[in-house]
Amino acid sequence: MPDEWNHRGALSAPGTGAGRGFADAEGRSRTESLGERLLGSLLDRAHLMPARLVGPLVAQEIASVGGTDVRIWLQDYDQRTLQPLTGRGLTGVATPIAGSWPGRAFTSDARIEQQLPDGSVRLYLPMLDGSDRVGVLAFTLPGVDDNDRRLAQRVAGLTADLIVTKSLYTGTFARVRTAAPMSLSAHLQWQTLPPLVMTTPDVALAGILEPAYDVGGDSFDYALDDHVLHLAVFDAMGHGLEAATMATIVVAAYRHGRRSDASLPDLYVHMDDVLGTTYPGRFATAQVGRLDTVTGVLSWVNAGHPAALWVRADGGVSELTGAITRPVGFGGAAPTVQTVQLAPGDRVLLFTDGVVEERLEDGLQFGEVRLRELVEQTSAEQLSVAETVRLLSHTLMAERGGRTTDDASLLLVEWRGPPRDDELARGIIGGLPAGDIDS
Repeated sequence: MPDEWNHRGALSAPGTGAGRGFADAEGRSRTESLGERLLGSLLDRAHLMPARLVGPLVAQEIASVGGTDVRIWLQDYDQRTLQPLTGRGLTGVATPIAGSWPGRAFTSDARIEQQLPDGSVRLYLPMLDGSDRVGVLAFTLPGVDDNDRRLAQRVAGLTADLIVTKSLYTGTFARVRTAAPMSLSAHLQWQTLPPLVMTTPDVALAGILEPAYDVGGDSFDYALDDHVLHLAVFDAMGHGLEAATMATIVVAAYRHGRRSDASLPDLYVHMDDVLGTTYPGRFATAQVGRLDTVTGVLSWVNAGHPAALWVRADGGVSELTGAITRPVGFGGAAPTVQTVQLAPGDRVLLFTDGVVEERLEDGLQFGEVRLRELVEQTSAEQLSVAETVRLLSHTLMAERGGRTTDDASLLLVEWRGPPRDDELARGIIGGLPAGDIDS
């Protein structure tokens, strides 16, 4: 082994000089701080830690710097309750999102502080993987200042990242999130979904599947490539496992075409060919679109779906009407591409027919008029995209009397405006989590 390699395999600088290494323009000390030690210890120890010990590891590290009563909750699949991680050093029980302290942190995506009678402070911190909601971390400190708040938020973010990373090769966290029996078809659909929430300074997006534990043929997909947001919603014919396997094929065909940089018409033809060959005589409805995040121009092909709703920044709601192409799988149709110019702050809601076609107790369909009224109500509250979709889905379920004879799924996208001149600038609007404290 060469002399310049140390015992960990790292290449050392030749000679005996200490060297300066990393340097800070403001001359700040390179000595390890409490925060660096805490976050570094979590990173170092979690590297080979089995998934079942991630929660106890976080609890142990927080306790080592004075935190008590550590709890970690993960959101369940229908986003109604927070389910606790268990293990050494952790406490907690299943907690409803609505009306609870941890629920407030979850729905606001921001830190919540609870002053306790003894003068200590209970912190509830949203665990965000990027912008996707993972759950909530809570613990108590004797008191807090801005340094504590900053470090606490970073611990919550790192905990979210650890859970998501370990989830790639374990069922531990999926079992915690499962608050009710899940059908095989729903399990298959959840495995194909991207993260439910994606937020950047330029665009935000959120989706949801209902019924979460028994969904069959509904699915959605998206990808942000350079300055183009690709988005799609699907509804495969039928119910249960057969519909789920069809939807999986359609999503795979869509991703295959999208990653090959196919145009919207070519994407449609590709999905149409694949489904027609694989499932002759069957079909799936779809909406596939592209949003140019520089110009705000949205282009789409509607293959048999209800018209999307255009929710303007000023609160107005209208349909994105136009020619409807045949569902994919029938073969031979020429897709029609339509476009619209969005304004900063405008939102577009795509949904499957189960949202509006469900029949109520009086025999009448829920209907698009009632959907539009609910969209106007939730939009007036000026909530985040993620919270708007969550509340809208649950409100729709309540308005329909809990009836779900068909899947009912939503995908909401908001164009926030063109990219800033310097997208790497520190502190740009939307570039930091809600409630973040400047360093």
